[in-house]
Amino acid sequence: MPGRTRRRAALVVLIAATAVRADAQPVTPDWEWPTRGADLANTRYAPLDQIDAANFEDLELAWRFGTHNLGPRPDYRWQTTPLVAGGVMYTTAGSRRAVVALDAASGELLWVHRMDEGRRGELATRGGSGRGVAYWTDGGEERIFYVTPGYRLVALDAQTGVRIPSFGDDGIVDLRLEMDQPLDLVNGDVSLRTPPVVAGNTIIVGASHAPGQVPRSRSAPKGHVRAYDALTGERLWIFHTIPAAGEFGADTWLNDSRVYTGHTGVWAQITVDLELGLAYLPIETPTGDHYGGHRPGDNLFSDSLVAVDLETGERVWHYQFVHHDIWDYDLPCGPILADITVDGRTVKAVAQPTKQSWLYVFDRATGEPVWPIEERAVEAGDVPGEWYSPTQPFPTRPPAYDRQGVAIDDLIDFTPELRAQAMEIASRYKLGPIFTPPVVSRAEGPLGTLTLPNIAGGSNWPGGSLDPETGIVYLATRTSMMSLALVEPNAATSDMSFVVGTAAAQAGGQDGATPIPVTGLRVDGLPLAKPPYGRITAIDLHRGDILWQVPHGETPDVVRNHPALEGLDIPRTGSSGGGTLVTQTLLIAGDDSTFTAPDGSRAAMLRAYDKSSGAEVGTLQLPAAVTGLPMTYTIGGVQYVTLAVGGAGHAAELLAFRLPS
Repeated sequence: MPGRTRRRAALVVLIAATAVRADAQPVTPDWEWPTRGADLANTRYAPLDQIDAANFEDLELAWRFGTHNLGPRPDYRWQTTPLVAGGVMYTTAGSRRAVVALDAASGELLWVHRMDEGRRGELATRGGSGRGVAYWTDGGEERIFYVTPGYRLVALDAQTGVRIPSFGDDGIVDLRLEMDQPLDLVNGDVSLRTPPVVAGNTIIVGASHAPGQVPRSRSAPKGHVRAYDALTGERLWIFHTIPAAGEFGADTWLNDSRVYTGHTGVWAQITVDLELGLAYLPIETPTGDHYGGHRPGDNLFSDSLVAVDLETGERVWHYQFVHHDIWDYDLPCGPILADITVDGRTVKAVAQPTKQSWLYVFDRATGEPVWPIEERAVEAGDVPGEWYSPTQPFPTRPPAYDRQGVAIDDLIDFTPELRAQAMEIASRYKLGPIFTPPVVSRAEGPLGTLTLPNIAGGSNWPGGSLDPETGIVYLATRTSMMSLALVEPNAATSDMSFVVGTAAAQAGGQDGATPIPVTGLRVDGLPLAKPPYGRITAIDLHRGDILWQVPHGETPDVVRNHPALEGLDIPRTGSSGGGTLVTQTLLIAGDDSTFTAPDGSRAAMLRAYDKSSGAEVGTLQLPAAVTGLPMTYTIGGVQYVTLAVGGAGHAAELLAFRLPS
């Protein structure tokens, strides 16, 4: 089998470049960033030390690259992590999701690839600029792979940006084909923002769908995961994220609900261990996100980390984090591979951050938990027709790295008056620990269930980063409450029995129309939850302990300038999540929201932290919020830090910083 021989040869070539431990990554004058997570282990770590605490604030803008002309309209939220290989930076960009190649030292545009998908691209449920590309080389030829908004896998010559004619159909594989289900090629609800992962000569592609709060139907496309040959575009294997008849896990879908239920894709980054020959798939929630009465049972492989054989796609092991998810606590980011020492034994581990703010840690070869995970009884709700799992998994170590569940003590308490207002608001809702189920919204109460973390996390798509020299994982999170409530839709809205909405919205004239999801609650314009609203947590994977935790991000203007808080000494509250980058000297993270700077302008900060203590050791003012994940590399012995920024009134752009020459 020559195809398999080629793939195995490429695995041997790439193992050294993607090893988990830093001492296996040779540091040369030009250290590059060839995959979205820096390596296939998804560590987001660079063994570079030129930029440190003493000179971080001396960084100056080396170049910037704007995207406002890449597409029919400006893009304002560019979530990319660029790649650097051979001195060239590659990324998707702009509202049409073009691909650009830039000189990584100067920012000069080298080439641009543009694909107009017409109506198919316009209808894409996960459109926009995307989160980047994948890079492949056999040591001679170089290719760039990306997924279009209309869900096509495209192979480009890395030197020219021209499609590779020998790959698929003139450089394109239509991902709405060969998915083991019928899909409308124009209107099919399957797309993807996250780049594929390339491991050797194998490309693995996930899937994403329209948001599931108010699904049009209980029947939806399934998000099966597939692998393709990087040379030919031939499909190598498919993993059914919702098992077919006779497959492992099919019996966890009662009443044959697996037949029509959809979603359960992988929209997060996929992680790979080349030495073990395993790919780790973080799988999402099935249809719908918050009502599961049409899909009774535990619903494998939803909300699961599944390790599959890289060559065949066969399941090796799995772990389900939420049984029969009705909270949208799907897996939002790629797991992180780490070699750790626990109680004197060496463990090849995989650590999965979650929206619940638990870091689940397993032996990545066997799937055995490194520390016990206990099945504990949880409350059953009373939504008509719903099926409830009697237990959910609770990790014993590490402890939760953000708040979980809602009690009175979690409400805003800047002043007694604000606490009283918060308690009045909360009295109309159901409160409880994590996994308190949604309720049917009633005008007389409860209006909904207050959830913390909410559907955005905790952790979300930025994930975490690992210092492989110390075994410390760094996680940026957000703390925000929301109401989770259900209403009955009319037949024109959905054929589901219940969808997300509020009785108050229906009473206000929305009866018979699409229910309005409630995404946040305020007290006189202030968040209902007390701060911090964003934080970074350092977790020692050797011990399973939290090493430190600090607020991340500036105090929002609404807090700093609120008349009810005038004269109060309020410590920095932080803002929301974001992504982290680790080097030999620093932990780096940017603000993903803006505040009013002393000069009156809107600004955000790029922040440097001491890795061992969390002390902030430097800041760099930015013109807009950080929307992508920061990355770093060296060209000609000079270290650069690059990140995407954007927001209202500021079209997306890349900023690259370096020390003065």
